[in-house]
Amino acid sequence: MRLFECGTLVPGCAWHTRADNDAEVVRRAVEHLKSAHGETTIRENMVDNIKARIRDEATAA
Repeated sequence: MRLFECGTLVPGCAWHTRADNDAEVVRRAVEHLKSAHGETTIRENMVDNIKARIRDEATAA
C-alpha cells in the first residue's frame, strides 16, 4: 500500500491517503489540493512534489 501525507507538502494539514498504486494516490492528492487548499491549477512540479513524498506504508514509521 502506498501512502501520502499532505502535511509533508502543506504544513499543518493532517489529511492523508492510501492506495495500491502511485497514480491513484496522486489523483486523490490533486483532488484534495483543489478542494481543501483552493488550488485551481496543478502544475507539473506540484505533481512531482506529491510523487516525491509518496512512500510505502509498510516502511512508514
